Amino acid sequence: MVTYRFNSLEDFLISRTLTIDGQLDDGWGAIFPAKGREIEATVLFADISRFSARTLNLSPAETLIFVNNFFAWITAEALRESFGIVDKYIGDEMMIVFSKEFGSDDPFTEAVQSARWISENDALSFMPHIGIASGKVIVGYVGTPIKYNCSVFGAPVALAARCASVKPYLQEEQIASSSIVFPEKEWKNRDFDEVFPPKTINDSNGNKHEYLQSWEMVAARKVDLKNIGEFEIQEIFKRTMHVPHLSAEERAKLSLQSIRESGRYWPLSHDE
Repeated sequence: MVTYRFNSLEDFLISRTLTIDGQLDDGWGAIFPAKGREIEATVLFADISRFSARTLNLSPAETLIFVNNFFAWITAEALRESFGIVDKYIGDEMMIVFSKEFGSDDPFTEAVQSARWISENDALSFMPHIGIASGKVIVGYVGTPIKYNCSVFGAPVALAARCASVKPYLQEEQIASSSIVFPEKEWKNRDFDEVFPPKTINDSNGNKHEYLQSWEMVAARKVDLKNIGEFEIQEIFKRTMHVPHLSAEERAKLSLQSIRESGRYWPLSHDE
């Protein structure tokens, strides 16, 4: 059987049999569809750390560059070795979905490892908050004839977003440049060193050396998740931090200056 790599949820939905395909009335004469396919999936939710504070002094055009720089980088890192599909970009947030129906052997492990590559190659220190959750979802069409989108719905979506909002529990003087948060029950009997194998390098003599492990799994704890209540989570922290020569904010400013100098920026005047 040929395994296709789907570029979008809509590509997947078009090529699969629907598990629901109906039309409903909103009660006032407007017809809306109920079309989709139920699947088991893992959802990864990520957003930029301290987004509001970091963009407060950026112009709208600089903020656009800042956000798109984040999305371009995080998407490339998340999908380079996985079968994940980007669901959506919203503001400074993005959502990626992993499923055996997309080609993943182990969607949860693939999502966690994607989160690892995102965090380890964070050259501009966006330091995203990452939440992961698994379960039954539906890939479906949403909207009206004015505008339809294809997206994923179900409890794992909200849970992944809530996990991403959990603040790291750190002891005094501890740092965490990135954290991956998910329901404790999802780890099961996985081996940490298999999911997070140490990075290695070969020296000039061909000898293999391991880097010091920068990731640490801490004891599970219970937190209060908004609109969900007390919930037991598991956290994995990256204990090292990358300090870029040029911050993402500075890069956005310089990028806009370059566009301005090339004559490709026409800002509104104060009179408009």
